[in-house]
Amino acid sequence: MPNILLTQRCVRSCPYCFAEKHMSESSPDDILSWENLIYLADFLQAAGERRFPILGGEPSLHPSFNDMIVYLLERNFDVHVFTSGVMSDRVLEEAASLFNHLPFERMSFICNLNDPSQTRTPLSELESVKRFLKTFGNRTVPGFNIYRTDFELDFLFQAINEFGMHRNIRLGLAHPILGKKNLFIRLKDIEAVIDRLFSYIPLFERLRVKPGLDCGFPLCRFKDDQLAWLLRNTGGRYDFGCGPVLDIGPDMTVWPCFPLSSFQKRSVFEFNTLKEIYDFYGDIHEKIKVEAGGIFFECDGCVFREERLCKGGCVAHSLGHFQEEARLRYPEVYL
Repeated sequence: MPNILLTQRCVRSCPYCFAEKHMSESSPDDILSWENLIYLADFLQAAGERRFPILGGEPSLHPSFNDMIVYLLERNFDVHVFTSGVMSDRVLEEAASLFNHLPFERMSFICNLNDPSQTRTPLSELESVKRFLKTFGNRTVPGFNIYRTDFELDFLFQAINEFGMHRNIRLGLAHPILGKKNLFIRLKDIEAVIDRLFSYIPLFERLRVKPGLDCGFPLCRFKDDQLAWLLRNTGGRYDFGCGPVLDIGPDMTVWPCFPLSSFQKRSVFEFNTLKEIYDFYGDIHEKIKVEAGGIFFECDGCVFREERLCKGGCVAHSLGHFQEEARLRYPEVYL
């Protein structure tokens, strides 16, 4: 299902941020209107979608943040909010009174946490995140973006125990943002990142926490014992894919995903159905895969790719190379 951005304003300036381009270009009135929210609710409902993921920026900066969630809940959507946890006291107190009685499945948060020892974080921001987690820890899944090879996870385990957060961690690799300079994991470092992640197996097992890997992890860089542990601890369900996720901005533009936030942007109003949007970007992804089998040279002929167990890593890496060469490929793969 697509992610809906209530606003592109943010309280943070993370060096790896997938949305950094949007954050720096956003204006104070860059917010989703009620008219467009209702249009999107109708659009998703017509497609049979029950979930309504909300993103930003920081979505709680929208002046109607709580009211919009109430509206969506009344429309029988399950609402999932991606947040930094940095909310004003007024918004937080109102949200607690409105949502804390609901089942987790109806309304939940994914809170992206930064390690304060590695990512410069103002004290006021840390205190705000603590207030949020004290209020909503029991309906929050922790998230963490890996943008350096020497990352630490201890602070996440501590937060899970201290605030009663859900015992799984949404882990993402920071990828290059097409047309933008940001900190991300280089291809040569992906295997080292995976090895470091699996060095935390004793803590995952002792504290009964499960890892959830976001898109962009290539299957071939996992060792057999790592894959076996991962699949055993996720019930055998895992996807090493890379396809259009769809993000819809406050101005009703749509793009494939945040690393491709400047790539082939269109207006939602150009499409009649959600399926048309997925088909449009799915076709472009397939053309990219024809031009570049994957992010590594050995992706061509890889049995994992041929059997569609892996899509060959994040296409943002391949597209970055295409922009610097002569335009000999499908026109759709260029900015």
